Amino acid sequence: MKINQNTVLQGQRVTLVPYTSAHVPRYHEWMQSEELQHLTASEPLSLEQEYEMQRSWRDDADSEDLKHFLRVGGSGEPVPSVLEKAHSGLRVPEPRYRGRGFGKEATLMMMSYGVRNLGITKFEAKIGQDNEASICMFKKLHFKEVAVNSVFQEVTLRLDVSDQERRWLLEQTNHVEEKSY
Repeated sequence: MKINQNTVLQGQRVTLVPYTSAHVPRYHEWMQSEELQHLTASEPLSLEQEYEMQRSWRDDADSEDLKHFLRVGGSGEPVPSVLEKAHSGLRVPEPRYRGRGFGKEATLMMMSYGVRNLGITKFEAKIGQDNEASICMFKKLHFKEVAVNSVFQEVTLRLDVSDQERRWLLEQTNHVEEKSY
């Protein structure tokens, strides 16, 4: 993450800011939710384990992952989001922010950043089979279902970034400003 640890992405309705130790307590609180653990196929971690995870992401000099927090509108309330070299993940833990387009904008912003700055040409999302809202959102973003794992009860969706997909993605995010944190 070192190469983009000071990168802020400002969209129309959301802002992505670097994931710092100041975000860990709130993130840890969210991740105690059984519903969120189920939706994200996550296991609960101790607070110290969450701090260690944040430190490892921050200090990984070889990582090009974009691990940021999303700030919704004027509230400044953070929502965790992660872009890895080939995987896109987003968590909107606060139910009042779900289904309002924040996740879609943040995902498009992260994908655009990945295509422009990290050279990403393929994205993959693994989503619980019963997480219909996330599956629907990724399909709207041109992802195609490529596999179903009945053991883990998850669906894998993929987007290969062709020239046409790249143009579409950059057009969707031409309003995004990249700033320093």
